[in-house]
Amino acid sequence: MSLSSLGCLVAAVIAAGDDWPQFRGPTGQGLASEGALPAEWGPKKNVAWRQELPGAGWSSPIVYSGVVYLTTAVPVEGANGREQSLRALAVSAATGEKLWETEVFRHADGPGARRIHPKNSHASPTPLTDGERLYVHFGHQGTAALDLKGRVLWRNNQINYEPVHGNGGTPILAAGALIFSADGADTQRVVALACDTGRLRWATERRTPGFKKFSFSTPLLLRVNGRDQVVSPGPGLVAAYDPRTGGEIWRVRYGDGYSVVPRPVFGHGLVFVSSGFDAPVLYAIRPDGRGDVTATHVAWTLKRGAPLTPSPLLVGDELYLVSDQGIASCLDARSGKVHWQERLGGSYSASPLYGDGKVYFQSEEGVGTVIKAGTRFERLARNDLGERTLASYAVSGHALFIRTEKALYRIESKAAE
Repeated sequence: MSLSSLGCLVAAVIAAGDDWPQFRGPTGQGLASEGALPAEWGPKKNVAWRQELPGAGWSSPIVYSGVVYLTTAVPVEGANGREQSLRALAVSAATGEKLWETEVFRHADGPGARRIHPKNSHASPTPLTDGERLYVHFGHQGTAALDLKGRVLWRNNQINYEPVHGNGGTPILAAGALIFSADGADTQRVVALACDTGRLRWATERRTPGFKKFSFSTPLLLRVNGRDQVVSPGPGLVAAYDPRTGGEIWRVRYGDGYSVVPRPVFGHGLVFVSSGFDAPVLYAIRPDGRGDVTATHVAWTLKRGAPLTPSPLLVGDELYLVSDQGIASCLDARSGKVHWQERLGGSYSASPLYGDGKVYFQSEEGVGTVIKAGTRFERLARNDLGERTLASYAVSGHALFIRTEKALYRIESKAAE
């Protein structure tokens, strides 16, 4: 059996070492190839620049060809009262200078508008790029493509469903399509839009079990035995789909799991998936089956320390997790054996990062904890920016990019500049 991960970007442009073109980087799994990343920072330490951001958003930054791209939602007064201006913006990775800002959609936000979760925003899905277009996604509020100068190329706001808690999961690129989950209270689907036009290519109903039907996860693209598959966790199940047709390849049921947020990771012939609320279970699944493989293809499971929100991180033979309550774990990826579990302190939504031999965690309170990667727990630094953050790290060169509630930071040691 031959299993290999392709990451999540299938495009003509291959990400350079300084590019972080999608949520969780070039492979979509939180792995940075660059060395000499900073281990220590603070409001006045190793901050190359800090740029105030308009509005509010928890989309993570991406970096391509020296430019950082983000989305945000800016409250404005419109003809019908209060509205949310959903925007894409770009800043220079080198200086933090704002390069452009474009309104993509506008939605009512007055009385009667759908409410979002207090931890959510109207701009939570992370943008992504194939080197030619910037794709931005606002869940049920619409999806669009822009050129890299900020001009809108197409919009699609026809993927309608009843949201719960607002928008969430980020799309991926596969087989010339933008693929994302659309799991609402009324319908649960995986959807593909053509990259060049934004038109619907396919939409596959999930046939989800369980009572609560909504989720927010970001898919992962794999190649299994010479065939591409998109693994997309949803309410009550995780399933793999053919990116060309939307046909379901396999599924694993996890009962009452819902509101699934973590993105899967893949390695050692296993896909690692967390089942979501109310009591998360981490599943290690062999992705070479057909049909319902719940009884045959689950290699192992973990309950204690499984995350509700942060994605897993696979580094070599070790799988790293952080629970929403701040319990960090290191497991043997093949067997699920726990090497260590330690309390970091704080609450967690951001997904962890690996780079330069270190694992980076970022708490909602704005504290970055850096540990040495390995089967023994060794804390290297605790770094407090003093600003709330739920977004995940981006990396370019020797710098970390951290989005807080009000600003974007470039973190870089003076020696690496």
